[in-house]
Amino acid sequence: MIALTHRFAVSVLALTVPLAVALLPATALADEAARLAERLQVGGQPMPVKSVRETSLEGFFQVHLETGESFYSDAEGKHFLVGDLYRNDEQGLTNLTEQSRNTERMERLVEVPESERVVFRGTGESQAEIVVFTDTTCPYCRQFHEEVPSLNEMGIEVHYLAFPRAGLDSQGARLLEQVWCADSPSDAMDAAKREETFSGSADCDNPVEEQYHLGMMLGVQGTPAIVLPDGRLVPGYVPAERLAGMLGLASE
Repeated sequence: MIALTHRFAVSVLALTVPLAVALLPATALADEAARLAERLQVGGQPMPVKSVRETSLEGFFQVHLETGESFYSDAEGKHFLVGDLYRNDEQGLTNLTEQSRNTERMERLVEVPESERVVFRGTGESQAEIVVFTDTTCPYCRQFHEEVPSLNEMGIEVHYLAFPRAGLDSQGARLLEQVWCADSPSDAMDAAKREETFSGSADCDNPVEEQYHLGMMLGVQGTPAIVLPDGRLVPGYVPAERLAGMLGLASE
């Protein structure tokens, strides 16, 4: 399997290669993408391809792997481009790769059922929903949690997913498992964020491990990691009023 750990920008290439839509009919492009997904190999070993999508860079497709990594390939799988692809137009440079990442996050997160989230939505009408990868041992996560009531008052629902930043064998992971196993996960989350000691079980069938791997696949590197409704990933603590502004909501 190819190791895509070294990332480099391909904006120069994007500026010099025509970014016209391929002249092939849409059905032909779809067939080409399907054939590429089947034939992609490195060193004679098939790659764990999740999806292949056409791009505006003629002759190249974006390949998403099951590992969460992505790159660009020609239709024969002979040449790869690793990095971000930009479109250059009158409005300036647009990061097409980041747009694709945002779409990928939205698609993956919609698959997480509400029963596997710890949700704080308030009592008013919902105006927006954010997903936050969190760790109860993280100081900035605790600081963010203090903003949750203000966010709820502005109609912003907070949907927590688990991301033990020290790994699945850490004390933080066990605390998150206790939260998700509690009779009232929201109350347990409140207590954990206040650093209160509680002795609930961590042995239920919980989604902590699955959500940790999901976060890694979606580009989460630390906590809190906030995913906006359009799929944008915002790393770190953000005050409630600033977050409301990013969502296009006026704070009181």
